[in-house]
Amino acid sequence: MIFIKKIALAASLASAIFATEQASAQYRLPASHNQQHNALIADQRPAGIDIQSAKINSNIANDVRQREMLHDNELFNYNFNSQSVNAYAGLEVPATKNIDVTGYVAPVRGRLTSPYGWRPRFGRMHRGVDLNLHVGDSVVSAFDGKVRLVKYEAGGYGHYIVVRHDNGLETVYGHLSRTLVKPGQRVRAGQLIAKGGNTGRSTGPHLHFETRFMGLAVNPEAIIDFENHVTHKDVFTFDKKSYERAQVYGPRRKAASTTAKTTTSKKKAAVTASAKTKKSTKKASASKSSRRK
Repeated sequence: MIFIKKIALAASLASAIFATEQASAQYRLPASHNQQHNALIADQRPAGIDIQSAKINSNIANDVRQREMLHDNELFNYNFNSQSVNAYAGLEVPATKNIDVTGYVAPVRGRLTSPYGWRPRFGRMHRGVDLNLHVGDSVVSAFDGKVRLVKYEAGGYGHYIVVRHDNGLETVYGHLSRTLVKPGQRVRAGQLIAKGGNTGRSTGPHLHFETRFMGLAVNPEAIIDFENHVTHKDVFTFDKKSYERAQVYGPRRKAASTTAKTTTSKKKAAVTASAKTKKSTKKASASKSSRRK
């Protein structure tokens, strides 16, 4: 009996060894598996995309980014020494442009006293906003950038500064009493650049503040919440079509109003003439009747 049990145990061990060897033979990995595995991972890509096509698309994307960076650098340096507030006159303006405005610092903390837009009283366009201040109050740069203009204009801005910013915008600061920076000087957002005043074509102490993209005066209130001294969003999207529609201001409304007045006057004149004609006809009829009698 013991002998039989030993034989059975030996047979069981032999079967287990044989099964282990068979499984090992079945699942043994090739010697170069690691190399193949690494190559497989390196070549992985979304299904249906050819490796060469993916590389080409990647190169195109990189090229577009590089050209955009080059374009932005060219724009930053474009006509930098121009003595005009609009240094981009005649240059093609893109249909849309995303502008990072996260670094904004309020140029002054005063309240907004006059908005952007047409001024019927003066018959001209107000291309910025007016912010309340006292003569001598600090005026700081709204964003990081480089000072492009420091000038004086008796019939307009008075003492004023134009800063070209790293984000593609330019800002204008007008009616200053003193300027504290020079053209070509780098400035940081919040850095003191001038003292507020009442110079030039001004009716009282205030800061005339403009935001411009490629020379075009954009309503600062589209970018900035002046009540809370912050930007509405981290990114302002300039849209050329929206900008052009926004330029339909006073003169056209005035023309429409004039046309309406003219039309009304003509109608009144026509009604008056008609009434007079009817009266004349009645009188003539009455005269004829009296004669017959």
